[in-house]
Amino acid sequence: MGKKRINCWEYHGCGREPGGKHALDLGVCPAASDKSYGGINSGKCAGRFCWAVAGTFCEGEIQGTYAEKRTSCQDCDFFRMVLAEEGTLNLRTKFLRFLPPHTRHSILNSLDLKTVKKSVRFLSQGDESDEAYIIRRGSCILVVEKNGTLHPVDHRSEGDILNMPALFTGETVNTHVEAETDMELWVLKKSIFEEIPKNDPDLWEFLTEIVADRFDSKRPISDRTIGPYVATEIIGRGGYSIVYKGLDSLSHQAVTIKMMRHHMVMDSDFLQKFRNEAKIVARLNHGNIIKVFDMRELFRTAFIIMEYLDGESISSMLAGKKRILPHEATNYLIQACRAIDYAHGQGVLHKDINPENLMVIDNRQVKLVDFGLASYIHEEDDLLDGALPYLAPEICKGGVSDLRSEVYSLGITAFEMVVGKRPYPETDLAAFVKMRCEKEIPDPKSFVPDLPGSLQRFITRACRLDPEERYASMKQAIKELQTQD
Repeated sequence: MGKKRINCWEYHGCGREPGGKHALDLGVCPAASDKSYGGINSGKCAGRFCWAVAGTFCEGEIQGTYAEKRTSCQDCDFFRMVLAEEGTLNLRTKFLRFLPPHTRHSILNSLDLKTVKKSVRFLSQGDESDEAYIIRRGSCILVVEKNGTLHPVDHRSEGDILNMPALFTGETVNTHVEAETDMELWVLKKSIFEEIPKNDPDLWEFLTEIVADRFDSKRPISDRTIGPYVATEIIGRGGYSIVYKGLDSLSHQAVTIKMMRHHMVMDSDFLQKFRNEAKIVARLNHGNIIKVFDMRELFRTAFIIMEYLDGESISSMLAGKKRILPHEATNYLIQACRAIDYAHGQGVLHKDINPENLMVIDNRQVKLVDFGLASYIHEEDDLLDGALPYLAPEICKGGVSDLRSEVYSLGITAFEMVVGKRPYPETDLAAFVKMRCEKEIPDPKSFVPDLPGSLQRFITRACRLDPEERYASMKQAIKELQTQD
């Protein structure tokens, strides 16, 4: 095991951490409670990034903002210790992993060396730039300016790369960058950068992963402009995409912007899937299905522009409520059935029906979202589609998706909504798949005695192992759910 990397309050022994000996009389230090910087420098909250936190307690005084206390913090022994330790962290994203000790990667023969003095801002957010930098020596801090406020968001040290997203995508610089120490930087110019794909494919793949990693921030981000759309904050993330809240600058309408991760664009199959998603949803026009307004291919990736939904997923509702009342569940399920029925009428299968992909707006309207796995009926597709707990038994056995497999996924979703858990134990994957393929689900009424008969019958029939015993159409399912008993 590596050496434990301590936080600032442990180093200084100030006792102002939560539960510390001076926390009650002197207050908790913001560096020990601010979660904005969790994960930076592998520390707890801001305890390894204390110089970027305003109002910390140091030297017996309450400090000001980062800009006000920068000089004194950079003279602190704890700051110096963290910089030394940082040289061995985050090796996955360090360029110098390509440069074994005492060797010279061929690209370095083409790079100039630049020096930057401590406290100098050498990159400014919003500027045009045709250079990226590899840190040979020293460290710097990244600061996002948003709505007139400065937000220190990250830290870079020896071996890290700076400004790669702007060089890769052609966008403006996305953060201010200020030297924390005197620095030496290798300068990677755009002309050299553009030769990397053919000269060194492995390095190009690594740099693409770096760009994908940099765009996936859990901290404040600078605004990004995609044509007439402005992405303002990250609101979701998946295996192949990042989802932003944004604004249509022409209509001033809020929008959702789904961006394909840059390293996934290198896989032509995933890129085609992404394009298909936009094409499929754009042809759907239904009140219970998310609307697609536009698609843009810019900055070496692709963006889908959709309506912004101000609500929460059924999955999120379940996390808070544990269960959804039967009459609410029935209302949501009827709307989901209508969405699936309409899509099927347009020749489309969603193939990923689950609580995460059903959004509830204003506690009443349901929207079916995320058509990333959708396909046209009878379209050949060898992917195992959808979240495993909701996949129909025949799909697990290698069968083809159809309306009846959509019904099954909605049935499992319905069971989870009213019972608060899914029908099969999932701790043992092999046992779970075997049980799901061989044993009918338990009666949901055994968990919820006052469950209406219509909802009980819907769940039971929708989840039948034999597809022929399920609803043959969503209209049959809706009629069942609307039965009064």
